[in-house]
Amino acid sequence: MALTQRLEFRQSQSLVMTPQLMQAIKLLQLSNLDLTTFVEEELERNPLLERASDEAPTEAPAEAGQFGDGDDFGGSNGDEPGGGSGEAFEPGQEEWMSKDLGTRAEIEQTLDTGLDNVFSEEPAEAAARNAQDAAPTTYTEWGGGASGDEDYNLEAFVAAETTLSDHLAEQLSVAFTAPAQRMIGQYLIDLVDEAGYLPPDLGQAAERLGASQQEVEDVLAVLQKFDPPGVCARSLSECLAIQLRELDRYDPAMQALVEHLDLLAKRDIAALRKLCGVDDEDIADMIGEIRRLNPKPGMKFGSARLQTMVPDVYVRPGPDGGWHVELNSDTLPRVLVNQTYYSELSKKIGKDGDKSYFTDALQNATWLVRALDQRARTILKVATEIVRQQDGFFTHGVAHLRPLNLKAVADAIQMHESTVSRVTANKYMATNRGTFELKYFFTASIASADGGEAHSAEAVRHHIKQLIDSEAPSAILSDDTIVERLRASGIDIARRTVAKYREAMRIPSSVQRRRDKQSALGNVLSTALSDRSRNTEPA
Repeated sequence: MALTQRLEFRQSQSLVMTPQLMQAIKLLQLSNLDLTTFVEEELERNPLLERASDEAPTEAPAEAGQFGDGDDFGGSNGDEPGGGSGEAFEPGQEEWMSKDLGTRAEIEQTLDTGLDNVFSEEPAEAAARNAQDAAPTTYTEWGGGASGDEDYNLEAFVAAETTLSDHLAEQLSVAFTAPAQRMIGQYLIDLVDEAGYLPPDLGQAAERLGASQQEVEDVLAVLQKFDPPGVCARSLSECLAIQLRELDRYDPAMQALVEHLDLLAKRDIAALRKLCGVDDEDIADMIGEIRRLNPKPGMKFGSARLQTMVPDVYVRPGPDGGWHVELNSDTLPRVLVNQTYYSELSKKIGKDGDKSYFTDALQNATWLVRALDQRARTILKVATEIVRQQDGFFTHGVAHLRPLNLKAVADAIQMHESTVSRVTANKYMATNRGTFELKYFFTASIASADGGEAHSAEAVRHHIKQLIDSEAPSAILSDDTIVERLRASGIDIARRTVAKYREAMRIPSSVQRRRDKQSALGNVLSTALSDRSRNTEPA
């Protein structure tokens, strides 16, 4: 077989992941805050991008005044700058304002007198200037922005929020004088979470600090005496024990109770009474003391600031009985390409490197504007299809939420599933029933017991919660009973699925619910009996 060389032409299609395409895909899954940050960075990086303003300019356009090469600011023969309304400058005034008057000495030599004699202040003006130059005498004068005008900033009067770490660090500087102990203490304080707890295992602390385990334990013992009581504990039992020692109530009976909090959670009062060696009245008083303690002492201090959730889409009832879907325009950054600036620069730039830089900047600016517009259109298209698919939810509530997956929405709007997944990430929809993440409307399907339409997993969770909330204390529903009632309602579901949904909603088991409700009922009955006996006593 002979080997030969030949030229061939082939035509094929392939998807090339250009940097612009990769960033366009990235824009889809950005939240409002992330998108705003990205656009702000582009505005600082790209000189051809500018913010779009909704208000009409009251003065000359920035492009004409900044990038024009004449002194008439885009106007001629005394016309208004930029074609706006208002009085124009007279030519004589314009020449006088643009003329350099020289230094102070030259001006005084020209006028043959001092400036203080020519531009003397009135007594009222001089008094006002002296008062302004004088040192502040009141607290409000020292505060930033604390003036009598409308621009003053109320945030200047707000004290900085003290965090738990700062509060503990202040006490650390007083409790220890040795640098080694302060270093160990600061290391432990940095490990404290917002609830005031330390990790259960501090074995690595001694190795990292190059100290002995006993030194770490000694410092920890002092930290656990800091305010608030119970801070720097490694478990709930230790936290409660610290607070009880502070109240001088940590006797052997209370110690046994604190060490067996699992029995208290199970409401096994008989076992607790036996372990503590007390009667019913004493165990009730001890449990009351435990309930009055603070299981999370660090929460009284400021934690991390929560970012306000701003919806991307609004859904409102329409006049025709349907639903009106619109984007939240306040969260969409709007930018424009400054073509005027580019046209002016293209006439003056001579270097090839500068030309290529501004050409790339123009392409990137144009792409960003188009990408933002395409992102907004895609979000609106996906949100509209979600509202159409979940019309029953918006009309009747969560019980009518239908099963929905990404493929159904992607096929309806003729897009890829990955695109729909990126659009629904970190996006929120404000509806008449609250604000929900777009991913909330995508739920798994649960088969119907009678072969009818499938049910949404979220609707089934809602149904389970309604059954448990309406159960009587004397007739607690087990998971098997809930399965039977759901099947009677046409929902085919397994027992393990019911248990999984119940645990996801943080609903305890039937045994725990029976104990809780019987205990609550017993407290109500005892209170009612005591009130009745008090009312029947002779005066």
